[in-house]
Amino acid sequence: MAKRNLYLNVIPVEEALERYLSVIKERVAIKTETIPVIRSLGRVTVSAIYAKYNSPLYNSAAMDGIAVSAGKTTEASDVKPLVLHKSEYVIVDTGDPIHEPYDAVIMAENLIETADGEIQITEPAMSWQHIRPVGEDIVAHELILTSNHKIRPMDIGVLLSAGITEIEVYKQINVAIFATGTEIIEPDQNIEDGSIIESNSRMFEGLVTEQGAKAHRQGILKDDYALIRDKVKEACDKYDMVIVNAGSSAGTEDFTVHVLRELGEVFVHGVAIKPGKPVILAMVGNTPVVGLPGYPVSAYICYQNFVRPLINYLQNSLDSNKEIVEAYLSKRLVSSLKHKEYVRVKVGKVEDKIIATPLARGAGAAMSLVRADGFCVIEQNQEGIEAGEKVRVELCRSVDEIENTVVSIGSHDLILDVLADMIPNKFSKMHLSSSHVGSMAGLMALKRGEAHIAPIHLLDEETGSYNIAIIKKLFGNSGKHMALIKGVKRVQGFIVPKGNPKHITEISDVTKCRYVNRQVGAGTRVLFDYLLKKNGIASSEVNGYDKEIATHMAVAALVQSGSVDCGMGIESAARAMDLNFVPVGHEEYDFAIEEHNLALPHVKAFIEILKSAEFQEKVLQLGGYECTHCGEIVQVL
Repeated sequence: MAKRNLYLNVIPVEEALERYLSVIKERVAIKTETIPVIRSLGRVTVSAIYAKYNSPLYNSAAMDGIAVSAGKTTEASDVKPLVLHKSEYVIVDTGDPIHEPYDAVIMAENLIETADGEIQITEPAMSWQHIRPVGEDIVAHELILTSNHKIRPMDIGVLLSAGITEIEVYKQINVAIFATGTEIIEPDQNIEDGSIIESNSRMFEGLVTEQGAKAHRQGILKDDYALIRDKVKEACDKYDMVIVNAGSSAGTEDFTVHVLRELGEVFVHGVAIKPGKPVILAMVGNTPVVGLPGYPVSAYICYQNFVRPLINYLQNSLDSNKEIVEAYLSKRLVSSLKHKEYVRVKVGKVEDKIIATPLARGAGAAMSLVRADGFCVIEQNQEGIEAGEKVRVELCRSVDEIENTVVSIGSHDLILDVLADMIPNKFSKMHLSSSHVGSMAGLMALKRGEAHIAPIHLLDEETGSYNIAIIKKLFGNSGKHMALIKGVKRVQGFIVPKGNPKHITEISDVTKCRYVNRQVGAGTRVLFDYLLKKNGIASSEVNGYDKEIATHMAVAALVQSGSVDCGMGIESAARAMDLNFVPVGHEEYDFAIEEHNLALPHVKAFIEILKSAEFQEKVLQLGGYECTHCGEIVQVL
């Protein structure tokens, strides 16, 4: 009599998977490979990817029209149009380089052409009007993608724009799929009494491919012990993983478990799941082999519970499903009545509300696609959406990830890129979402309940201290209990070209050059204004005081391009762009937070990374930082 497979001691699904994965992790090395970016769709990055080039590569026209010197157009008005001679402008199309002495573009539709071929304008141009500055979208050396990121079509576009042509990814695993059973036939074969059309292996092909692995269907094996043994052994030597469908139950011709015990080790046979009990989890050498039951529903359920997480582990990937959620908009959105507009948003859950923060809306802002957690749609014939209103957001990440995301709104620093890369590596499905709006705007977002933390570096002129005084002023009567998570001390100063050709050594020297400023409310702007006031310098004396840039790296990119001679920023940004740096002084870059949010698991993860030696080592390598008190908590209110 043929031997039956008896499995009287079934075990829980979670225990079975944990037992099996622990063996896999001991025996199977996760493989990587370097491939062209253009073939990287759906693959998972091994390490963080940083931009090689700026995008745009040069100052470029954002509109079709003419390039002019803004200073020569100040007298233009409706009453007295200004005539521009051919020597005073140059015709440009969108994307054309803008070179000195031109510093503004006038749109073609705002030009009046006279009968003799001259051009008239009826209003003055503003400096940098309709010009995309170098590095507006992507700045060389900034973080493009974090490690363990599944590459999407928009990521490929940004990688190429940033000069990245090859990328290291986790290798796709090759999965062999066997269908067994004397009674099963291919769909195109003649059907006889007792025949069963084989379909499960085709389903597995689709599921394996959907996960980004390579499926290799091996055809049908009849219920012949030696045949099954030899074919499975051959496949284990050739492929990264093997699926054997059917033959895992207790029938007299269910040979799979006996074959696997002869060839290797069976760690699980029988799981407390219905349907799907007779699943087999085994190893032949260092090759995982999974025996799945023959009933289609059982096969599918067992695939989802055991094969899917196994493939995810071997390829270092996570499943993600698009979901639609209701969120509260953190910033007013204005839109044209003519269009249906898709606005990219960052999304996170603060208290019991999901908050959607709009990202850059320009057609050229490709990085906003990479940074987006989802899309908010403004319908046609709708003028916009007010801040605080509910919106529907189609997520690019799972709700689980959104709920485990630390929402950061405030000042920019390169250490946020380091944190964003390290958090999901150390804490699965936990993330950091950063919006760079300046210190004051970050504190106001925190006050409105739209963020977990606000990165700040605000100097109080009266006390000479950083951050604590301003929190007390803003939140003193709010009833909120506030704290500071200590970040880093960093060096602020003037970012200048190599060799410091303008010989900038102190604040007064800024009046002799082309300057680029930070946005109102940014801590760097506050410091710069303080220095101007302290030295009796009016803002009108600074050429470029009204030209605002959102990040330190964007300031450095403009200096490197030669578009400006100087900008205030942090030393690490100057180093990243290989520029000179003139120190002004140290400041404290910390994270304001409501005290009760310190208990959130993802905030705890954020603090643990801040305290870690690995994080601090990476930060010190950037230059211009001290990490003495990283992660310490200071009670403020």
